[in-house]
Amino acid sequence: MRPLWGSPKAAYYGDFRQTSMNSTINLLAIAVGIKQKDLVNEMVKKFLSSKFVVMLFHYDGIVDEWNDFEWSNRVLHVSAANQTKWWFAKRFLHPEIVAEYGYIFLWDEDLGVESFHPEQYISIIKSEGLEISQPALDPYKSEVHHQITARGRRTKMHRRMYKSRAGGKGCDASSRSPPCTGWIEMMAPVFSRAAWRCVWYMIQNDLIHAWGLDMQLGYCAQGDRTKNVGVVDAEYIVHYARPTLGGTDENEASSHTHGKDHRASVRKQSYIEFNVFRKRWKKAVEEDECWYDPFQQPVEESIV
Repeated sequence: MRPLWGSPKAAYYGDFRQTSMNSTINLLAIAVGIKQKDLVNEMVKKFLSSKFVVMLFHYDGIVDEWNDFEWSNRVLHVSAANQTKWWFAKRFLHPEIVAEYGYIFLWDEDLGVESFHPEQYISIIKSEGLEISQPALDPYKSEVHHQITARGRRTKMHRRMYKSRAGGKGCDASSRSPPCTGWIEMMAPVFSRAAWRCVWYMIQNDLIHAWGLDMQLGYCAQGDRTKNVGVVDAEYIVHYARPTLGGTDENEASSHTHGKDHRASVRKQSYIEFNVFRKRWKKAVEEDECWYDPFQQPVEESIV
C-alpha cells in the first residue's frame, strides 16, 4: 500500500517503515473466512511482526467483521464470494504486480503457527537454495496426507521421503519423482520470485482448484527439483484441516438453522478440474514440438 501524501519512497508496512526501496520484503496471502478468525489472527500478527506485507482473500464476502483487529487497516483485503486462493492468486498476484517481494507465501487459513518463525524460515530456505518449499507439519497435531510433509525431528529440512512398499514401488534414495522427492503439498506453499512467475502461468484462468498443479511444480523449481524443492523441519506448523469453502463444523452440522454442507460438491468439482488440467497438460505437450521434458521418468504412484 502507498500513502496518500508524502514521499513515495517511504511506505508503511505494519509497525515498521520501509525506507529503502531496494530492501527485500515478502508477502503472505491467505484465503480466509470469518469462521477461522482465531487462526488467521495469530498468523497475521506473527507475519506482520516479521515485516511481511499481508493480503487477505475473503472467500465468504465478509470483510467488516475483521475490523476489530488492530491490524485490519494495515493489510490488504480482497473479497469475492466462494472462490479459492488460486482464483484470487491468478487475478491479484500477477508476477509483475508482486515482483518486489522476495518470497510469496500462499497459505490456507487452517494453520497453526505457534512454532513457526517467518524470518528464520526464510533464512533456512535461502541458505538451502529452495525455490519452492513448505514448513513441515507437526505429525501429532496435524492432519497429514502425505508422509513427505511430516516433520523430522533430527533434520533442519528434507528433500525426500523414504518408504518401502511390499509388491510395488516405494521411495528410496534413487527416487527422482513426486511425491517421493521434488514435491510439496499445496496448503502452505512458499515460492521464490522466479518460481512464482512460472507457477502463476500454470494456474488456469477458468479453474478455481489447483489439484494436479502440485505434481507439476518441479518444472518451476529453477533447476533440479530434487534439490530446489524441500520441506523445512526446523520451522513447522500445524494443519488443523478445519472445514472451509462450503463446509460446516460439527455444531452447525447438527443444527437445522444452517444451510447444506456443500463440501461434497466442492470435492466433486475439484476432481473434474483435476482431469481438465491433466488433459490440457497432455495436449500442450503433444502440440509443442519444441518441448523437452527434463523429467523423463514416469510419475510414481501417490504414496500416503
